[in-house]
Amino acid sequence: AYADSVAQKIKCGNILHFERKESIGCTWKSGRRYNRQKETGGFIMSFKVAFIGAGSLVFARTLFTDILSVPEFHNIEIAFTDINGDNLEKTRALCQRDLDANGIPIKIFATTDRREAFKDARYIVNCVRIGGLEAFETDIEIPLKYGVDQCVGDTLCTGGIMYGQRVIAEMLNFCKDIREVAEPGAIMLNYSNPNAMATWACNKYGGVKTIGLCHGEIHGEMQIAEVLGIPREELDIICAGINHQTWYISVKHNGEDMIPRLLEGFENHEKYREEEKVRIDMLKRFGYYSTESNGHLSEYVAWYRKRPEEIKDWINLDNWINGETGGYLRVTREERNWFETDYPKILQEEPKKLNGSERGKEHCSYIIESLETGKMYRGHFNVMNEGCITNLPYESVVEVPCYVDGNGISVPKVGDLPLGCAAVCSQSIWVQKLAVEAAVHGDVKLLKQAALMDPLTGAVCNPPEVWQMIDEMLVAQEKWLPQYTEAIKEAKENLAKGDLIPTKDYHGAARLREKTPQEVAAEHEARKITV
Repeated sequence: AYADSVAQKIKCGNILHFERKESIGCTWKSGRRYNRQKETGGFIMSFKVAFIGAGSLVFARTLFTDILSVPEFHNIEIAFTDINGDNLEKTRALCQRDLDANGIPIKIFATTDRREAFKDARYIVNCVRIGGLEAFETDIEIPLKYGVDQCVGDTLCTGGIMYGQRVIAEMLNFCKDIREVAEPGAIMLNYSNPNAMATWACNKYGGVKTIGLCHGEIHGEMQIAEVLGIPREELDIICAGINHQTWYISVKHNGEDMIPRLLEGFENHEKYREEEKVRIDMLKRFGYYSTESNGHLSEYVAWYRKRPEEIKDWINLDNWINGETGGYLRVTREERNWFETDYPKILQEEPKKLNGSERGKEHCSYIIESLETGKMYRGHFNVMNEGCITNLPYESVVEVPCYVDGNGISVPKVGDLPLGCAAVCSQSIWVQKLAVEAAVHGDVKLLKQAALMDPLTGAVCNPPEVWQMIDEMLVAQEKWLPQYTEAIKEAKENLAKGDLIPTKDYHGAARLREKTPQEVAAEHEARKITV
């Protein structure tokens, strides 16, 4: 929600406290182009937003709906770009229909030439998946042969490390184009995973100010409010850590510390005690609740997925996000097949309302609104650490509370994380650092070290198995890894020698059947979800 005043950040112990000051409005910034809208007394603004990966219909359209729900933005320029021209046109057609139905006189410019889309853009919203489902399948299926059982495989673990190699290589190309053709000082708002790795590479090597965005902490906040029986708007919550391993280090209600009540609240909650067993166990042992879902969190640490016979003790199959083997891959395939089958029906659905009633809670639109109008917004973003969390590496990407207004994005100093929480994050940060440097420099030794140091991979595999597994993944993903040309040649030679370590015929401890497009359509109808 928006704050109605500018906050003065004061560090007190390890927790942030905020002292309110007189509100400072901001209605003009050098270089901004405003037109007075006499009818409303507001401003109509003119700047350009480019969406890359706009063929991702559901998510791209969600972010588009959020941005165009801001009344002042009904005269901005919008550009969509994607390498898949068919999906790009489908998304453009739906979003243009939404604009026309709401009487907003914007014409979306859609192109497969990303430099044309980036030209003069002030904001670039990135939601690409490099390699698509073809590469994603190898992120999940190859590690399974070596006993590495992932739920998602897009942030850490073997799949996340390899995904990072593909994404970073291409996002640095995005950065080059942004530097050359976008508006000077353009900001990239990054939703692509592995978020911390990609955001780190773009800031350090890409020369583009990049903010990593995720919605994990928003969902956890709602869970905390539910188990406490207190409306979310009455709670003051602070998260700090790294993406997908952020911790609710402060939860207060009218000044009272609510953290001591969380464990009992989650253990007694009929739904969460079955669906969030990993998160509850981490809360029990480390004292703080983690932002990320049960399935995500289970693959970031060494303890919950290393023994196939024990995996089901920690997860729940009512929803993929609770820990299903390859769960996100399954639902992504299902949604793609449903979309391709049901697109004509989707075109017949009611257009989105762009009056604010369908605006979601994703940070993207609120950041842009705050920077352009001066309204204040508080959210948790992924930024370069640089001393914000003092017991995590200075050079790393952390997810922390930030403030946005017309003067920019302010990052307060958090101080130390609780020691156990910092230890969990630090282990992951070193995996991220190895993976980022490997991706940027095409260094296969660092890549294999990253996989070896990954908590779950290291708990399941020995060093020779890790080396062979990464060779196999490099060969399988060759067309998306231009920085590894020589390493892939060597990997092919290694795999051709014939003295390979035997792998397992293992498809996961908790695999579910893929649903048909008709079944997925029925679920959408039952939930009354429109895209």
